[in-house]
Amino acid sequence: MKRFGFSKLMLVLGLVFIYLPMLILVIYSFNASKLVTVWGGWSVKWYVGLLDNTQLMGSVMRSLEIACYTAVAAVALGTLAAFVLTRVTRFKGRTLFGGLVTAPLVMPEVITGLSLLLLFVAMAQLIGWPQERGIVTIWIAHTTFCAAYVAVVVSARLRELDLSIEEAAMDLGARPWKVFFLITIPMIAPSLAAGGMMSFALSLDDLVLASFVSGPGSTTLPMEVFSAVRLGVKPEINAVASLILLSVSLVTFLVWYFSRQAEERRRRAIQQAIEESAAGNWKQPEVRRPAVTPASA
Repeated sequence: MKRFGFSKLMLVLGLVFIYLPMLILVIYSFNASKLVTVWGGWSVKWYVGLLDNTQLMGSVMRSLEIACYTAVAAVALGTLAAFVLTRVTRFKGRTLFGGLVTAPLVMPEVITGLSLLLLFVAMAQLIGWPQERGIVTIWIAHTTFCAAYVAVVVSARLRELDLSIEEAAMDLGARPWKVFFLITIPMIAPSLAAGGMMSFALSLDDLVLASFVSGPGSTTLPMEVFSAVRLGVKPEINAVASLILLSVSLVTFLVWYFSRQAEERRRRAIQQAIEESAAGNWKQPEVRRPAVTPASA
C-alpha cells in the first residue's frame, strides 16, 4: 500500500485552498436569501434576475468585448515582437527593445495605469484625441499590458523551432512573408492560442488599469463587482461569478479536448508513416531473369 506522503498532502491542501472558495461561491449563488451569509434554501431567482439587471449585464458584455479586442491585438503585436527578438539577432537597440517589451511584466499596474492616463490626457490636449476615455483607451491599455505576455510565450516557442524547414521553403522559392504565414504561423499556433487565451483572461480580470483609463459609461465587470462589493456582496455577484467560472471551464475543456484529439491524430500519422517506411525497407525488389528459349539453349 502506497503511503500518503508529504508532497501529496501539500498538493491536496493546495487544491482545496484554491478551489474550495469557488465551490462555496457557486453554492451560495443558489441561495434564496438576500443575505449572502444566511442560507435560505435553494433557488435560481438570482440567475433569472440577471436578465433584468441591465447595468451588470452591460458591464459583462463590455468586458467581453474589450477582452476579445485585446486578445487579437496582443497576439498580433506580441508575435511580431517575439519574431524580432528571436530572428533578428543583431540590430542597434536590441537590448533596449527587449527590456521595453518585457517591462510591463514587472512594472506595477498602478504605475502603468497612471502613466497611460497622463499620456491620454497629454494627447487630448495636443492632438484632440482621445476626446474622452472609454472602451478604446481601456483596449489600448490592456493591449500594452498583455502583449508582453504573448511575446514571452511566443518567443519561447520560436526558439525551439527547427529552422531547416523554413530554409528549405525559401530554397524552393518561397518568399519570407509566405514562409512566415504558411510555415511559421502553423508551427507556433499552440503558443498563439495560449497567448490569446491568457490575454483574454488578463483583460477580463483587470481592475487597476481599467480604473485609471476608463470614463463615464465604460465601466467593466471587475469595476462593477468591486464597487458593489464595497457596499456588501449581493447574490447577483455570486451568480455572475458562477457563470464566468462555468464559461471558462467549458472553454478550457473544449480546448484541451480538441488539442488532445489533434495530438492523437498526429501521433497516429507519425506511427503510420514509420510503419510504412519500415515495411518498404524490408520489402526486397524482385529480380527478373530473362526467359530461356529453346533457340538460346
